[in-house]
Amino acid sequence: MNYPKISLKKGKEISLKRRHHWVFSGAIYDMPDDLQNGDLVSVFSSKKEFLGTGHFSHGSIMVRIISFEEREINQEFWNEKIASAFALRQSLGLTENEETNVYRLIHGEGDLLPGLIVDFYNGTAVIQAHHVGMHAHVKEIASAIKYTFGDKLAGVFDKSAETLPKNLGISSNEWIIGEPKTDLVQEYGATYKIDWEKGQKTGFFIDQRENRKLLASFSAGKKVLNTFCYSGGFSVLALKEGASEVHSVDISPKAIELTEENVALNPDIKGKHESKVADVVKYIREIGDDYDIIVLDPPAFAKNLKARHNAVQAYKRLNAEALKKIKSGGILFTFSCSQVVDKALFANTITAAAMESGRKVKILHQVTQPADHPVNIFHTETEYLKGLVLFVE
Repeated sequence: MNYPKISLKKGKEISLKRRHHWVFSGAIYDMPDDLQNGDLVSVFSSKKEFLGTGHFSHGSIMVRIISFEEREINQEFWNEKIASAFALRQSLGLTENEETNVYRLIHGEGDLLPGLIVDFYNGTAVIQAHHVGMHAHVKEIASAIKYTFGDKLAGVFDKSAETLPKNLGISSNEWIIGEPKTDLVQEYGATYKIDWEKGQKTGFFIDQRENRKLLASFSAGKKVLNTFCYSGGFSVLALKEGASEVHSVDISPKAIELTEENVALNPDIKGKHESKVADVVKYIREIGDDYDIIVLDPPAFAKNLKARHNAVQAYKRLNAEALKKIKSGGILFTFSCSQVVDKALFANTITAAAMESGRKVKILHQVTQPADHPVNIFHTETEYLKGLVLFVE
């Protein structure tokens, strides 16, 4: 190994010794002048102790560590990383499951690989690299996925064009290995069509799997409003579990089209379903007071600290409206996927919304992302999804 060397200022090695994956620009004492975004580098303390190998990039986070061991980053490295992640999912019962065949295989720092997401969809793996250094290994990663899955893998799709800076010239997504055998997946017995080429994220919001199941357990005989519905994940499972009526709302016509298609893919559904293209923030002000269950699962209102205050106010207004309108004895599922809004701040925001609504509110469940989206105990930024299930008198 002969990666360019970066040395840190005295005392700045502490976070890396605690296995946090990021090196910030202010921690760096010395580095080569010719480093390019994506270069592999070795990081050393002021005492010349090896700390880790990672990807360099100009910016606030200058290095993202992918190995705390001094080793070559080669095909064997990627084979080991993918196999280790697969073994975890296997232990969770996700890899050989007749009811569910979609799950997250790699969750960034949660699987010790900053900037890498890999989702598995019934034989198809979808990769999203979030910085150029990780994307440089995309073919090795695809080969490692094939090495782990063997004949169970139909294809590997690289969807990184949407997550990488536009100036890199990566303008289109592509199939690296094979092609899909099907675009249909199963989640707790429900069938969904996945549009990994044009859909949001990698094609489906896998992180809400257990929360969809929880919602379904409340849904029999109930009237449900699913807002920010995207492809109708909550709607379909609520209907399959006996909801009498479900209304799905999203501002995107494409999302509503996907929702209606997914409802149609499940012929055993008996409840009534209606969908509507609308701005949820405005729409929720006009709803009636006969919904037994309301789901608020908005996109990230804040993607950085500067936007946090405005995001908190938006969460408060949205939840206050829903709490005012929901039927007495109703249940509100409310979520935030904004990483900069932590659990405590989100809970305080919903408390403020409850006070504004004038309703009596009890917390039934505090929910988060599922185990295939593991939180790295040394890198808590990997915890992003938080939610509350509320009983409203």
